[in-house]
Amino acid sequence: MKTDTTQSELSRLSGVHQPSISQMLSGKIKMSDEQLDRLLSCMGRRLEVVRRPVTPRLTRSERRSWRLHRQLSSSLTRTRLEEWRPTVTANLTRLLRGVQGQPHEQNLEKWERLIESGDIPGLHRVLTGLDRDSIEMREVSPLGGLLSPEERHQILAER
Repeated sequence: MKTDTTQSELSRLSGVHQPSISQMLSGKIKMSDEQLDRLLSCMGRRLEVVRRPVTPRLTRSERRSWRLHRQLSSSLTRTRLEEWRPTVTANLTRLLRGVQGQPHEQNLEKWERLIESGDIPGLHRVLTGLDRDSIEMREVSPLGGLLSPEERHQILAER
């Protein structure tokens, strides 16, 4: 959108420091909807946010992983986590020894914290999330071996 408004002019109009505007525009700092609306209103514009469901672009592998983890999420409870703990702990230990580099090492540490703290809502978010962080965490999931071969086959056979 072209408004012929310079950053300096926008700074004077809005009261937002010009370096902050520059950082917002370059993506170095995130801008809230309120901040964006404030800046846009100084240029005679308004922010309109339209909420609608969209199908994310996932690779075949990412979609398979999401479907398998979603199945695990459907039966995840505190009691079930305790039943799964020996397998998950063994998987975590094996993965921590064999994985190198980022973001995998960092993601395994996140898994470890979620499991150790028993953060059921956090685990559900990672198991079903379609954000890039959740997708990447599932790449090094310690939850392998928890679904029966029949469950796994049924899930992967679904379209």
